Amino acid sequence: MQTKAMRDVFLAALHQKMHEDENLFFVSADFGAPILDKIRADFSNRFINVGIAEQNLINVSVGLALEGFTVYAYAIAPFITMRCYEQIRVNIAILSQLRPMNINLIGVGAGVSYSLSGPTHHCLEDLSIMRTLPNLEVFSPSDYLLTEAYVERTIVQKSPKYLRFDAVPMQPILDLVENFDDGFRVLKAGSKTAIIATGYMSQKAQKVAVDFDVMVIDLYLLNAYDLKKLQTCLKNIETVITLEEGFKGVGGLDSEINSKLKNKQVINLGFEQKYTFEVGSREFVHERNGLGEQDLVKLLKAVA
Repeated sequence: MQTKAMRDVFLAALHQKMHEDENLFFVSADFGAPILDKIRADFSNRFINVGIAEQNLINVSVGLALEGFTVYAYAIAPFITMRCYEQIRVNIAILSQLRPMNINLIGVGAGVSYSLSGPTHHCLEDLSIMRTLPNLEVFSPSDYLLTEAYVERTIVQKSPKYLRFDAVPMQPILDLVENFDDGFRVLKAGSKTAIIATGYMSQKAQKVAVDFDVMVIDLYLLNAYDLKKLQTCLKNIETVITLEEGFKGVGGLDSEINSKLKNKQVINLGFEQKYTFEVGSREFVHERNGLGEQDLVKLLKAVA
């Protein structure tokens, strides 16, 4: 099946929606894409490039959202989350509790998908810091079909959201999802061991678990999933492995699962608390941090 980038598929679907809905507004922090050129050309009155100024990106976007627009704020993932975290906290998380707003923060380059750009462009903290904010849904898709399906939710669910997109084109790993109420999907069945992953790591988990009796769960809504349904799904599972492309033990996916599944043996896998300055492929960076494919296979042989 064809590989596609989450960003391109999402923006193409949004471009179509902007033809149908004059309430949609796009704001970019000087970050481009071919499909974005079409949005700018077709909807110049609903497109603003604020320049390399992510903090201003948030301020302008919030102003538009408070005027009733459905706003999409677009930048590189580590910059839209960490460079302007106070603006997100005050102007979105806090203010949205008092005044309704539909603002969608789109960050491209989750995890180490910009592997060759080094630690300044690696985004290993966003799951932790964005998940801690009230009133902000965190969407961490694992393929472009899931990303495309989420476009409708960005419109109908009139509340703040953070969308963390991978920068690398990938194949879909499951059929299109139309109902996001569950917040997760089972990619593979298993009897006693389960991997709960998010984003790109769901793709990797499915790949390494193919020859093992291991359930694989893709958790794509980090703080808006059906907990009872997840617990039911894991009823007979004894060991849960969390797998994320982020720092472990500091509030990301592992902290979410550890706090909710206290009756299971849980093994947390993620990046240690250090930055990787060695330049190479994504798998190279994973291997340097104990998350290579062979590292995961070795663990599954021991526990599955």
